[in-house]
Amino acid sequence: MQHRHLNHRSFTLAAIDDIVSNGRWDAWVRLRRALHAQPGIREKILKVCDARAHDLSAQRHRFWKHYAQDATVTS
Repeated sequence: MQHRHLNHRSFTLAAIDDIVSNGRWDAWVRLRRALHAQPGIREKILKVCDARAHDLSAQRHRFWKHYAQDATVTS
């Protein structure tokens, strides 16, 4: 799935929000790999997910927030 804000593998805040909200497994895998490889992605994911913290139905955002909080960068 081509996400509307994802250009040249650049994970902008809008792209991350789109992937978390609408992404399929393959998009989630790419975001997970970026999270573990690039230190700045973790903060972006947390920022996006914190913005949706008030929405109890945003379960994907809650999942990614907890995942990013526990993630470590491997490179």
